[in-house]
Amino acid sequence: MRIDVNSFVGAYPFRKVPGTSPDGLLRSMDRVGIDQAWVAHLPSVFWRDPADGNPWLYEVRCDPMYYGLDPVGSEMRALVKVCGKEQVPLMLAVRLEDSRQRHPNDRAGELPPWAVRTLVRSDSRVRLLITHADRPFIEEVHFGSTPEESARIWWDISWVWGPPEDHLETLLGTIGVERFVFGTGQPLRLPETSVAKLDLLDLSKEQRAAIESENLKTWIQ
Repeated sequence: MRIDVNSFVGAYPFRKVPGTSPDGLLRSMDRVGIDQAWVAHLPSVFWRDPADGNPWLYEVRCDPMYYGLDPVGSEMRALVKVCGKEQVPLMLAVRLEDSRQRHPNDRAGELPPWAVRTLVRSDSRVRLLITHADRPFIEEVHFGSTPEESARIWWDISWVWGPPEDHLETLLGTIGVERFVFGTGQPLRLPETSVAKLDLLDLSKEQRAAIESENLKTWIQ
């Protein structure tokens, strides 16, 4: 089973991106063998009103840099507190697009590592899923956090380099397979890329299953 934690529907406001309809997403999922996807409404991120996407879907996700919020301000701390109390995981993206590919109107800054550390420390019950993070970001947060804090943070693999750089292999060895989940970032990124990263690694059947679905299923129980 393969679960994608990081997909989007709805048109990207600044350029035409194929496959942004629900049908297009389903076709992409079938193409690479994804059984389930956690889906966010892409236009709501740029309209700065996540509630506008609720008729499309229901989930808890907040990308403060796109909504013009202080990433560790009172609004985010209140959200973290509620998510911790209700035992609802909170998803945050470091970025959605490579800076070299952004439209001039897409000016949101990237979520800083220190903000993730601050948020996970602000409530001992909260669980965070961070998407679109690269190896330096993940290492800075993980090794700058206590073991208890690190155990409440999961990372998707969509922005981590695979072979030949072997960033993903290094992270799996130093941080642990149990901290990573499968994500693609489609349609802004090709879903085949995340699948290829796993194909090119020497993973056991159990390790691959953990990344593709088992870590997430254990996490949301």
